[in-house]
Amino acid sequence: MRRPVPATPIAPVTTAPVTGSTAAGGATAIKAGLAPGPSIRSLPISEAQAARALAAFRLSCPSLQRRADSSGLTRGADWQPACAAAATVGGGEARTFFAQWFEAVQVGDGKAFATGYYEPEIAGSLDRRSGYEVPIYGRPDNLIDVDLGLFSADLKGRKIRGRIDGTNFIPYFDRTEIDGGALDGHARIIAWAADPAEFFFLQIQGSGRLRLPNGRVIRIGYDSQNGRDYTGIGALMKQRGLLGPGQTSMQGIVQWLHDHPQEGQAIMRENRSFVFFRELDGPPLGALGLPVAAGVSAAADPKFVPLGAPVFLSMDRADATGLWVAQDTGGAIRGSNRFDTYWGAGDDARATAGGMAAHGTAFVLLPLGTLDRLAAERADGGALPNP
Repeated sequence: MRRPVPATPIAPVTTAPVTGSTAAGGATAIKAGLAPGPSIRSLPISEAQAARALAAFRLSCPSLQRRADSSGLTRGADWQPACAAAATVGGGEARTFFAQWFEAVQVGDGKAFATGYYEPEIAGSLDRRSGYEVPIYGRPDNLIDVDLGLFSADLKGRKIRGRIDGTNFIPYFDRTEIDGGALDGHARIIAWAADPAEFFFLQIQGSGRLRLPNGRVIRIGYDSQNGRDYTGIGALMKQRGLLGPGQTSMQGIVQWLHDHPQEGQAIMRENRSFVFFRELDGPPLGALGLPVAAGVSAAADPKFVPLGAPVFLSMDRADATGLWVAQDTGGAIRGSNRFDTYWGAGDDARATAGGMAAHGTAFVLLPLGTLDRLAAERADGGALPNP
């Protein structure tokens, strides 16, 4: 098993927050507290790393400028100068670009935790046959998305999913009900997986590859989810003493599920969340609808990080430390300074992502002048955004 290279994280800053209160916490970044971070020039960012992040940032720019930022930190117009400058950056100037157009800020206490995800490849078949018995469903026709903000300003930014039962809107079927055939007649089966445990983890990753019996490979990606809360089975198994030393990685959990198929099925069903897929013609896409890039794209909670924004992670693992771009979200990625780093496809990506559990400090890179604007709005009597 590959051992990660240890690193020493930068300590969080202790400066008084410009907004909110780090002691009180908050439901968004603007309420959790925002403090100035270190100079970007002082951060250990290599030119190669900055160049990869710049390419991802360029892709994110249209979304940054048109999307409402639910973190409360930025407005679309705030990103225009940096995005315009990004289009003209020459070779060898990426690190200077970030130092010139951004400022590092700390959300809340800055204490970060990062996991990893990747693009798995599992055995699948387009038709049901012996050894391929696990259905991979497309989005059901009776799954309904509801934007609660349309009904109450107090619920702006909150969405739920469910289904209609008579005249009632109720939660959608959970994993156990779906396994029992609740989707019959409501969702197309786009393929059949060979291994229930491997497919379970493909659902957690959100996209992946199916290797068909004839050797052909097709890609599938996230299309929707049943609206049920995500439960990490690794934590459950650890609490129950089912995992021994060295078994708490994704690989160890999958092995346990293989060794205990009946108990494993019951444990997987405790994660009531269920993901629906669609076939992809190109690379895996993140929550912005853009391709994610190995070693630079990360998932974050959009209530605390503007989707598309660069983030510097200073972690206790060298491979997780560096400049990332928040281009994705995840069911388990909730709260300030919680990230899921993307590692691509293949055995190395699987090994890195499966064992990733890094702790350290996070700094979000925002357009230069954001802190001053937020401080001025606060001084003017609390005219801060209230997403």
